[in-house]
Amino acid sequence: MTPVMVVDDDPRILLTVRTILEAEGFGVVTARSGRECLEALADGFAGLVLMDIMMPALDGWDTVRECQKGGYLPRIMIVMLTARDVPDPKMEGLQELVFDYITKPFLPDELVSRVRKYVDYL
Repeated sequence: MTPVMVVDDDPRILLTVRTILEAEGFGVVTARSGRECLEALADGFAGLVLMDIMMPALDGWDTVRECQKGGYLPRIMIVMLTARDVPDPKMEGLQELVFDYITKPFLPDELVSRVRKYVDYL
């Protein structure tokens, strides 16, 4: 099954998403920052990336930009996890690199359903 990387600076979100997805049989890798995400990609991770937008230092949009620069986009699919309802001005020019947005808080069934849908594309 296609692996899933969860990128979020909140350890509770990482644990919650990992627990939900592993219970459904997904292999899950976690990253606590955009930098950790980029390190995993440099080490060869390929699969679905669920990424928080609001993170310190390197936020989700900056990380997407770095994924593009690093040439990682052909082997990953990015879905943003966000607590924001409004468009982010930093997303300009990057939204075409992101496949979807999942708004926090999310229902476990919704998360699993959408992750299944995306891993089928990879």
